[in-house]
Amino acid sequence: MDTAKKKTLILGASDDPSRYSYLALNQLRAKGHPVEAIGKKKARVKDVAIETEKKYFDNIDTVTLYLNRHNQEAYYDYILSLHPRRIIFNPGAENPELEKLAGQNGISPVHACTLVLLSTGQY
Repeated sequence: MDTAKKKTLILGASDDPSRYSYLALNQLRAKGHPVEAIGKKKARVKDVAIETEKKYFDNIDTVTLYLNRHNQEAYYDYILSLHPRRIIFNPGAENPELEKLAGQNGISPVHACTLVLLSTGQY
């Protein structure tokens, strides 16, 4: 099992406790992973500020998507510019176009649920 901490960017982050992105943010932090977050509105969840702008974050290992395919389009260049190791396409975020772009740029597209990966020790 890989126990290294993976800096993660959550796209589609929310401070609404009923949202999966909120649960993922909390579980990532509980397991000690550094988290950056971008969402529709500025907010704070524990020690993580949810930003609304595409800020440059260095050393992003994983981008986990909580945006539908249509809403991802505005982030294509931004995501690729961060050079993450992988992009997790959570259920409902599947996007063949972005998956292809990721692969062409040496980024692994992963079809999985961040919450399941975390709870099973596969993150």
